Amino acid sequence: MTTSGKAGILLATLLIPALLYLFLRFGTQNHYVLPRYLPKIDSAKGEPLLGKVKLANGNVVIDTIYNRIPPFSLIDQDAKSVNESIVKGKIYVADFFFTRCGTICPRMSSQLTRVQDIFRNNPDVIFLSHTVDPEHDRPEKLKAYARKYEAIPGKWYFLTGSKDAIYELAMHGYYLPTVDAGVKEGKPDETFIHSEKLVLVDKEGIVRGFYDGTDKENVDRLVLEIRVLLDIYKKE
Repeated sequence: MTTSGKAGILLATLLIPALLYLFLRFGTQNHYVLPRYLPKIDSAKGEPLLGKVKLANGNVVIDTIYNRIPPFSLIDQDAKSVNESIVKGKIYVADFFFTRCGTICPRMSSQLTRVQDIFRNNPDVIFLSHTVDPEHDRPEKLKAYARKYEAIPGKWYFLTGSKDAIYELAMHGYYLPTVDAGVKEGKPDETFIHSEKLVLVDKEGIVRGFYDGTDKENVDRLVLEIRVLLDIYKKE
């Protein structure tokens, strides 16, 4: 394939999410609305719980109450202690991985590099990657991994900490399966089980989407829906 042909394919790849956004935003009659995920359930009725919800513009309405990503205290690739303050007022994409993973993680991280590049100049969008192998993935390992995938400091955080805290956050914050199968003599990919999902979280800490991080078309949808979410906040 010629150099110009390769450049054309790359340009088309970058333009597709933008064109989809423009079509949905301006070429359709109804505004593209993102769903919210993980409603709180009324244990007595088995139905979504309703209550007073304060909107970003300050108005209070009666609406479904959704679970929010809980507070956390972890350590980043620079060995700095970080907590939920790093996502305050931010839209962010979260995932779970480990540096020794040789199957889905490289594909997920490569896709996140692509998404990061698209939003590199937008300070409202950041990325959190949590290791499910914290005993091995100390900050120096995460730092090397971050360099490999060209993570921008202060925009893409690689997080470690206590296994209990990370697994609790995965399973009861993001509702993603995370398991240490305990195969000590096997390969790391046989030991740690985690989801391939990328999770889009809004500025209120509510999940707005799940995406297959190994599938380019799914990640294109993530790019589109980040743009839509930015547009929603701009109009509020």
